[in-house]
Amino acid sequence: MFDAATFVPQHFRFALVGRVATVTLDRPERKNPLTFESYAELRDLFRALAYADEVRAVVLTGAGGNFCSGGDVHEIIGPLVRMQQAGDTQGLLNFTRMTGDLVKAMRACPQPVIAAIDGVCAGAGAILAMASDLRFGTARSKVAFLFARVGLAGADMGACNILPRIVGAGRAAELLFTGRSMDGAEAERWGFYNRLCEPDAVLAAAQALATELASGPNFAHAMTKRCIHQEWSMDIDGAIEAEAQAQAICMQTRDFGRAYEAFSEKRRPVFEGN
Repeated sequence: MFDAATFVPQHFRFALVGRVATVTLDRPERKNPLTFESYAELRDLFRALAYADEVRAVVLTGAGGNFCSGGDVHEIIGPLVRMQQAGDTQGLLNFTRMTGDLVKAMRACPQPVIAAIDGVCAGAGAILAMASDLRFGTARSKVAFLFARVGLAGADMGACNILPRIVGAGRAAELLFTGRSMDGAEAERWGFYNRLCEPDAVLAAAQALATELASGPNFAHAMTKRCIHQEWSMDIDGAIEAEAQAQAICMQTRDFGRAYEAFSEKRRPVFEGN
């Protein structure tokens, strides 16, 4: 059974303060690139968070003034090229499916995930930011979906599905075709960032919002996240019916009654997640 209070990962840092977990990519000397092992461990963590009642919100960030530079050139790109040269199509597919499974796990975990982004946010790092529910950035940050620049499609880890829903189809197409970077001002203007912060304040701001969300009705928050994800493929009538059912379920929680009692008594509600 996953225990967030005692979890010690091998390939990134993990801290639980109150009900907020902070995941820190921690290879600052290389701008926090991902490896085969860190991909897999992040995937397993986000899968396990579905069973971690003690965690109500997650902050994802990077150490040393950068978010994530993407897949490690020597530890991932080099081995993938060797697989290609050896004709190991299955090995390549196993890798791309595994990286996609990380995004699936991030979207499926019930907790809101907030990315705190500074510096470089490129390639797979940009995908991790994209897959988060909310994104706080800095003016100096650089977000780039670099795949075209290394001869790959922008169709990576769900980017062709998720990114257009965040910034719009035309803007997503430009970013994925060109691989160019967005600075923080453009990323906020295009809707990729929810908020711009100073570099020394971006993590604290993300953690403050995570703490606020963690004190809220986490069952209802999980339902909101699930509906946002599921309704992408629904028509409006199906979405309205799905939300009617979801809201009726939330109305059966004790938190719904607690909120009414608090309102009647002119005090702030204390939500317990049931």
